[in-house]
Amino acid sequence: MVGNDSACCPGKCNPPGQAPHHVYRDAALAVPLASCTIRDQLRARLTEIPGGIFEMGARKSNFPADLESPRAKVKISPFLMSPHAVSNADFAVFALDTGYVSVAEREGWSFVFHLFLDAPKDWPVSPPGLPWWRKVDGAYWGAPRGPGSSWQSIPDHPAVHITWSDALAYCTWAGLRLAREAEWERAARGGLARMKFPWGNTMTPGGQHRMNTWQGAFPNENTGANGHVGTAPVTAFAPNGFGLFNMTGNVWEWVGDYFAAIPTPSATPAKDPSGPQSGEWRVQRGGSHLCHDSYCDRYHVHSRSSNDPDSSTGNCGFRVAGDL
Repeated sequence: MVGNDSACCPGKCNPPGQAPHHVYRDAALAVPLASCTIRDQLRARLTEIPGGIFEMGARKSNFPADLESPRAKVKISPFLMSPHAVSNADFAVFALDTGYVSVAEREGWSFVFHLFLDAPKDWPVSPPGLPWWRKVDGAYWGAPRGPGSSWQSIPDHPAVHITWSDALAYCTWAGLRLAREAEWERAARGGLARMKFPWGNTMTPGGQHRMNTWQGAFPNENTGANGHVGTAPVTAFAPNGFGLFNMTGNVWEWVGDYFAAIPTPSATPAKDPSGPQSGEWRVQRGGSHLCHDSYCDRYHVHSRSSNDPDSSTGNCGFRVAGDL
Protein backbone atom coordinates (compact mmCIF):
# COMPACT_ATOMS: atom_id res chain seq x y z
CA MET A 1 0.00 0.00 0.00
CA VAL A 2 0.53 3.63 -0.08
CA GLY A 3 0.10 5.83 2.93
CA ASN A 4 0.60 5.13 6.63
CA ASP A 5 -2.36 2.92 7.45
CA SER A 6 -2.25 0.04 5.01
CA ALA A 7 -4.49 -2.25 7.03
CA CYS A 8 -7.24 0.38 7.23
CA CYS A 9 -7.05 2.21 3.92
CA PRO A 10 -5.15 0.48 1.12
CA GLY A 11 -5.01 3.35 -1.38
CA LYS A 12 -5.44 3.07 -5.10
CA CYS A 13 -1.93 1.69 -5.57
CA ASN A 14 -1.64 3.81 -8.73
CA PRO A 15 -3.27 1.31 -11.11
CA PRO A 16 -2.64 1.61 -14.84
CA GLY A 17 -5.03 4.08 -16.41
CA GLN A 18 -5.76 6.13 -13.32
CA ALA A 19 -6.01 9.79 -14.21
CA PRO A 20 -3.56 12.27 -12.66
CA HIS A 21 -4.78 13.88 -9.46
CA HIS A 22 -5.13 17.33 -11.01
CA VAL A 23 -7.81 15.99 -13.38
CA TYR A 24 -10.04 14.98 -10.45
CA ARG A 25 -9.18 18.10 -8.45
CA ASP A 26 -10.06 20.37 -11.35
CA ALA A 27 -13.34 18.51 -11.90
CA ALA A 28 -14.16 18.99 -8.22
CA LEU A 29 -13.48 22.72 -8.37
CA ALA A 30 -15.65 23.04 -11.49
CA VAL A 31 -18.78 21.72 -9.76
CA PRO A 32 -21.52 24.38 -9.82
CA LEU A 33 -22.66 26.03 -6.61
CA ALA A 34 -25.87 24.83 -5.06
CA SER A 35 -28.77 27.26 -4.93
CA CYS A 36 -28.76 29.88 -2.20
CA THR A 37 -31.57 27.99 -0.49
CA ILE A 38 -29.64 24.72 -0.36
CA ARG A 39 -26.43 26.43 0.75
CA ASP A 40 -28.27 28.25 3.53
CA GLN A 41 -29.88 24.99 4.66
CA LEU A 42 -26.56 23.16 4.73
CA ARG A 43 -24.84 25.96 6.62
CA ALA A 44 -27.67 26.08 9.15
CA ARG A 45 -26.98 22.44 10.01
CA LEU A 46 -23.46 23.23 11.22
CA THR A 47 -22.46 23.60 14.86
CA GLU A 48 -20.33 26.46 16.15
CA ILE A 49 -17.09 25.21 17.68
CA PRO A 50 -15.64 27.67 20.21
CA GLY A 51 -12.15 28.97 19.67
CA GLY A 52 -9.38 28.62 22.21
CA ILE A 53 -6.06 26.99 23.01
CA PHE A 54 -5.82 23.22 23.27
CA GLU A 55 -3.12 20.56 23.21
CA MET A 56 -3.01 18.76 19.88
CA GLY A 57 -1.55 15.31 19.40
CA ALA A 58 -0.47 12.48 21.69
CA ARG A 59 2.04 12.39 24.53
CA LYS A 60 3.48 9.24 22.98
CA SER A 61 2.42 7.47 19.80
CA ASN A 62 2.21 3.75 19.07
CA PHE A 63 2.75 4.64 15.41
CA PRO A 64 5.83 6.89 15.03
CA ALA A 65 5.26 7.22 11.28
CA ASP A 66 1.95 8.97 12.02
CA LEU A 67 3.89 11.98 13.38
CA GLU A 68 1.23 12.68 16.02
CA SER A 69 3.52 13.31 19.00
CA PRO A 70 4.57 15.11 21.12
CA ARG A 71 1.64 17.26 22.12
CA ALA A 72 1.71 20.91 21.10
CA LYS A 73 -0.46 23.84 22.11
CA VAL A 74 -2.52 25.23 19.25
CA LYS A 75 -4.80 28.28 19.16
CA ILE A 76 -7.94 27.89 17.08
CA SER A 77 -10.39 30.59 16.02
CA PRO A 78 -14.13 29.80 16.29
CA PHE A 79 -15.47 27.91 13.27
CA LEU A 80 -18.38 25.79 12.11
CA MET A 81 -18.43 21.98 11.89
CA SER A 82 -21.01 19.46 10.78
CA PRO A 83 -22.33 17.42 13.71
CA HIS A 84 -21.97 14.28 11.62
CA ALA A 85 -20.35 12.85 8.52
CA VAL A 86 -21.98 13.45 5.14
CA SER A 87 -24.57 10.70 4.76
CA ASN A 88 -25.55 8.69 1.72
CA ALA A 89 -28.75 10.69 1.47
CA ASP A 90 -26.76 13.95 1.65
CA PHE A 91 -24.35 12.86 -1.07
CA ALA A 92 -27.20 11.63 -3.26
CA VAL A 93 -28.77 15.11 -3.21
CA PHE A 94 -25.45 16.57 -4.29
CA ALA A 95 -24.92 14.02 -7.07
CA LEU A 96 -28.44 14.47 -8.40
CA ASP A 97 -28.18 18.26 -8.35
CA THR A 98 -24.81 18.41 -10.13
CA GLY A 99 -24.47 15.19 -12.12
CA TYR A 100 -21.12 14.71 -10.39
CA VAL A 101 -19.37 11.41 -11.15
CA SER A 102 -17.12 10.21 -8.33
CA VAL A 103 -13.55 9.01 -8.81
CA ALA A 104 -14.53 5.39 -8.11
CA GLU A 105 -17.22 5.63 -10.79
CA ARG A 106 -14.75 7.07 -13.29
CA GLU A 107 -12.16 4.43 -12.51
CA GLY A 108 -14.79 1.68 -12.45
CA TRP A 109 -13.86 0.11 -9.12
CA SER A 110 -13.07 0.58 -5.44
CA PHE A 111 -11.87 -1.49 -2.48
CA VAL A 112 -14.50 -3.42 -0.50
CA PHE A 113 -13.84 -5.33 2.73
CA HIS A 114 -14.00 -9.08 2.05
CA LEU A 115 -16.70 -9.93 4.61
CA PHE A 116 -19.12 -7.57 2.87
CA LEU A 117 -19.03 -9.55 -0.38
CA ASP A 118 -21.45 -12.40 -1.04
CA ALA A 119 -18.77 -14.24 -3.00
CA PRO A 120 -15.27 -12.94 -2.14
CA LYS A 121 -13.72 -15.55 -4.42
CA ASP A 122 -15.25 -13.69 -7.36
CA TRP A 123 -13.06 -10.71 -6.48
CA PRO A 124 -9.59 -12.18 -5.93
CA VAL A 125 -7.48 -9.04 -6.46
CA SER A 126 -6.12 -7.46 -3.26
CA PRO A 127 -3.38 -4.95 -2.51
CA PRO A 128 -0.10 -6.70 -1.61
CA GLY A 129 -0.31 -8.18 1.88
CA LEU A 130 -3.90 -7.01 2.46
CA PRO A 131 -6.16 -9.95 1.56
CA TRP A 132 -9.14 -8.50 3.42
CA TRP A 133 -9.48 -5.72 0.82
CA ARG A 134 -10.83 -6.71 -2.60
CA LYS A 135 -10.81 -4.69 -5.81
CA VAL A 136 -14.49 -4.74 -6.79
CA ASP A 137 -15.67 -3.51 -10.17
CA GLY A 138 -18.74 -1.31 -9.83
CA ALA A 139 -18.21 -0.42 -6.17
CA TYR A 140 -18.69 3.27 -5.39
CA TRP A 141 -20.65 5.41 -2.91
CA GLY A 142 -23.99 4.45 -4.49
CA ALA A 143 -23.18 0.72 -4.43
CA PRO A 144 -20.98 0.51 -1.34
CA ARG A 145 -20.66 -3.29 -1.33
CA GLY A 146 -20.41 -3.59 -5.08
CA PRO A 147 -22.95 -4.64 -7.73
CA GLY A 148 -26.37 -5.38 -6.27
CA SER A 149 -25.94 -3.14 -3.23
CA SER A 150 -27.44 0.33 -2.87
CA TRP A 151 -27.07 3.38 -0.66
CA GLN A 152 -30.85 3.54 -0.47
CA SER A 153 -30.94 0.69 2.05
CA ILE A 154 -28.71 2.72 4.40
CA PRO A 155 -29.51 6.39 3.65
CA ASP A 156 -28.45 7.57 7.12
CA HIS A 157 -25.05 5.86 7.01
CA PRO A 158 -21.95 7.81 5.97
CA ALA A 159 -21.16 8.01 2.29
CA VAL A 160 -18.05 5.90 1.66
CA HIS A 161 -15.74 5.19 -1.27
CA ILE A 162 -15.20 8.93 -1.15
CA THR A 163 -11.86 10.32 -2.29
CA TRP A 164 -10.43 13.63 -1.12
CA SER A 165 -11.33 15.02 -4.54
CA ASP A 166 -14.94 13.85 -4.14
CA ALA A 167 -15.12 15.55 -0.75
CA LEU A 168 -13.74 18.72 -2.33
CA ALA A 169 -16.46 18.55 -5.01
CA TYR A 170 -19.21 18.34 -2.38
CA CYS A 171 -17.70 21.27 -0.48
CA THR A 172 -17.50 23.32 -3.68
CA TRP A 173 -21.20 22.72 -4.32
CA ALA A 174 -22.18 23.38 -0.71
CA GLY A 175 -20.15 26.58 -0.37
CA LEU A 176 -18.35 24.98 2.58
CA ARG A 177 -14.93 23.39 3.12
CA LEU A 178 -13.10 20.54 4.78
CA ALA A 179 -11.89 21.21 8.30
CA ARG A 180 -8.24 21.94 8.89
CA GLU A 181 -6.67 19.08 10.81
CA ALA A 182 -6.18 21.16 13.96
CA GLU A 183 -9.81 22.26 13.79
CA TRP A 184 -10.91 18.66 13.43
CA GLU A 185 -9.04 17.59 16.55
CA ARG A 186 -10.30 20.60 18.51
CA ALA A 187 -13.84 19.59 17.56
CA ALA A 188 -13.26 15.89 18.27
CA ARG A 189 -12.07 16.54 21.80
CA GLY A 190 -15.37 18.21 22.63
CA GLY A 191 -13.80 20.56 25.16
CA LEU A 192 -11.90 17.84 27.08
CA ALA A 193 -8.13 18.05 27.58
CA ARG A 194 -5.55 15.25 27.36
CA MET A 195 -8.18 12.55 26.83
CA LYS A 196 -8.00 9.65 24.38
CA PHE A 197 -11.65 9.66 23.38
CA PRO A 198 -14.35 12.31 22.93
CA TRP A 199 -15.86 11.24 26.27
CA GLY A 200 -12.76 10.48 28.40
CA ASN A 201 -9.94 7.96 28.74
CA THR A 202 -11.88 4.69 29.01
CA MET A 203 -12.85 3.05 25.74
CA THR A 204 -16.01 1.39 27.05
CA PRO A 205 -17.02 3.22 30.24
CA GLY A 206 -19.16 0.98 32.41
CA GLY A 207 -18.95 -1.65 29.67
CA GLN A 208 -20.90 0.61 27.31
CA HIS A 209 -19.81 0.95 23.68
CA ARG A 210 -19.41 4.58 22.67
CA MET A 211 -18.16 4.20 19.10
CA ASN A 212 -18.13 1.86 16.12
CA THR A 213 -14.91 -0.16 15.88
CA TRP A 214 -14.14 -3.80 15.14
CA GLN A 215 -15.43 -6.30 17.71
CA GLY A 216 -13.94 -9.78 17.55
CA ALA A 217 -10.90 -11.26 15.80
CA PHE A 218 -9.76 -9.14 12.87
CA PRO A 219 -10.11 -9.70 9.93
CA ASN A 220 -12.43 -12.70 9.83
CA GLU A 221 -14.86 -12.33 12.75
CA ASN A 222 -16.81 -9.26 13.76
CA THR A 223 -19.26 -10.07 16.52
CA GLY A 224 -21.14 -6.79 16.19
CA ALA A 225 -21.06 -6.40 19.98
CA ASN A 226 -21.40 -2.63 19.61
CA GLY A 227 -24.57 -3.06 17.57
CA HIS A 228 -23.02 -2.67 14.12
CA VAL A 229 -21.15 -4.74 11.56
CA GLY A 230 -19.89 -2.31 8.97
CA THR A 231 -20.85 1.35 9.11
CA ALA A 232 -23.31 2.77 11.61
CA PRO A 233 -25.76 5.66 11.09
CA VAL A 234 -24.07 9.04 11.19
CA THR A 235 -25.83 9.91 14.46
CA ALA A 236 -25.18 6.60 16.19
CA PHE A 237 -23.89 6.74 19.78
CA ALA A 238 -23.93 9.76 22.06
CA PRO A 239 -22.42 13.04 20.81
CA ASN A 240 -19.39 14.66 22.40
CA GLY A 241 -19.33 17.85 24.45
CA PHE A 242 -19.69 19.99 21.33
CA GLY A 243 -22.64 17.94 20.04
CA LEU A 244 -20.67 16.07 17.37
CA PHE A 245 -21.24 12.42 16.51
CA ASN A 246 -18.75 9.67 15.65
CA MET A 247 -15.59 11.71 15.87
CA THR A 248 -13.83 8.39 16.48
CA GLY A 249 -14.66 5.13 14.75
CA ASN A 250 -17.23 4.49 11.99
CA VAL A 251 -15.36 6.01 9.01
CA TRP A 252 -12.07 7.76 8.40
CA GLU A 253 -12.70 11.42 7.56
CA TRP A 254 -10.74 13.50 5.09
CA VAL A 255 -9.49 16.90 6.25
CA GLY A 256 -8.00 19.70 4.20
CA ASP A 257 -4.31 19.36 5.14
CA TYR A 258 -1.46 17.72 3.32
CA PHE A 259 0.22 15.14 5.54
CA ALA A 260 3.13 16.36 7.65
CA ALA A 261 4.07 16.40 11.33
CA ILE A 262 1.66 18.15 13.67
CA PRO A 263 2.84 21.57 14.95
CA THR A 264 6.08 21.58 16.94
CA PRO A 265 5.76 22.46 20.64
CA SER A 266 6.49 26.14 21.17
CA ALA A 267 6.16 28.80 23.84
CA THR A 268 3.76 30.56 21.48
CA PRO A 269 0.87 28.34 20.34
CA ALA A 270 0.52 27.93 16.58
CA LYS A 271 -2.52 29.91 15.44
CA ASP A 272 -4.94 28.21 13.07
CA PRO A 273 -2.30 25.93 11.48
CA SER A 274 -3.24 24.45 8.12
CA GLY A 275 -0.27 22.21 7.35
CA PRO A 276 2.14 22.52 4.42
CA GLN A 277 1.15 24.22 1.18
CA SER A 278 1.97 21.18 -0.94
CA GLY A 279 2.53 17.47 -0.63
CA GLU A 280 1.53 14.07 -1.93
CA TRP A 281 -0.80 12.63 0.71
CA ARG A 282 -3.81 14.10 2.48
CA VAL A 283 -4.67 13.58 6.14
CA GLN A 284 -7.52 11.40 7.36
CA ARG A 285 -8.83 11.45 10.91
CA GLY A 286 -10.79 9.44 13.45
CA GLY A 287 -10.32 5.78 12.59
CA SER A 288 -13.09 3.50 11.33
CA HIS A 289 -15.26 0.48 11.99
CA LEU A 290 -12.32 -1.69 10.91
CA CYS A 291 -9.93 -0.42 13.59
CA HIS A 292 -8.94 -2.95 16.26
CA ASP A 293 -6.22 -2.94 18.90
CA SER A 294 -4.68 -6.09 17.43
CA TYR A 295 -3.33 -4.16 14.44
CA CYS A 296 -4.65 -0.60 14.20
CA ASP A 297 -5.84 1.17 17.33
CA ARG A 298 -6.13 4.48 15.52
CA TYR A 299 -9.49 5.30 17.07
CA HIS A 300 -8.45 8.12 19.39
CA VAL A 301 -9.07 11.86 19.11
CA HIS A 302 -5.40 12.35 18.26
CA SER A 303 -5.16 9.48 15.74
CA ARG A 304 -4.30 10.31 12.16
CA SER A 305 -3.50 8.61 8.90
CA SER A 306 -2.68 9.69 5.37
CA ASN A 307 -3.64 8.46 1.95
CA ASP A 308 -3.56 9.12 -1.75
CA PRO A 309 -6.16 11.88 -2.32
CA ASP A 310 -7.72 9.78 -5.08
CA SER A 311 -7.99 6.64 -2.97
CA SER A 312 -11.47 5.29 -2.32
CA THR A 313 -12.36 2.55 0.13
CA GLY A 314 -15.41 1.26 1.94
CA ASN A 315 -14.43 2.85 5.26
CA CYS A 316 -13.56 6.40 4.22
CA GLY A 317 -15.87 9.41 4.18
CA PHE A 318 -15.86 13.03 5.32
CA ARG A 319 -17.70 15.85 7.12
CA VAL A 320 -17.83 19.52 6.25
CA ALA A 321 -16.82 22.70 8.02
CA GLY A 322 -17.25 26.42 7.49
CA ASP A 323 -16.06 29.85 8.53
CA LEU A 324 -17.96 32.10 10.88
